[in-house]
Amino acid sequence: VQLQASGGGLVQAGGSLRLSCAASARTFRSYVMGWFRQAPGKEREFVAAITWSGGTIRYADSVKGRFTISRDNAKNMMYLQMNSLKPEDTAVYYCATDPSLITVLSGRPNYWGLGTQVTVSS
Repeated sequence: VQLQASGGGLVQAGGSLRLSCAASARTFRSYVMGWFRQAPGKEREFVAAITWSGGTIRYADSVKGRFTISRDNAKNMMYLQMNSLKPEDTAVYYCATDPSLITVLSGRPNYWGLGTQVTVSS
């Protein structure tokens, strides 16, 4: 099971970034994918999740209307388009996966990738 997040960087408040997560084929098929983040001194928190078909998508209240999660099953890729970024979005972002949506939403997916740093300056 392999996941690799990328696309982080430094951006000014109000700007945009697009994160990508590459998954091994064995991981990707039929699994729920999710994004999480951890800011300095804070606990890791759920950001967004998407089921295999894309039929069910969930967002944390803090990112609704600004972030969009998507996936391309043919390419084994998941994305997080982040718009109208705020300094409080600064964190290390992780992609994760699990067969169960409930498990992902509860913050306990079994498989995690390495994170990518997102820094939003004011």
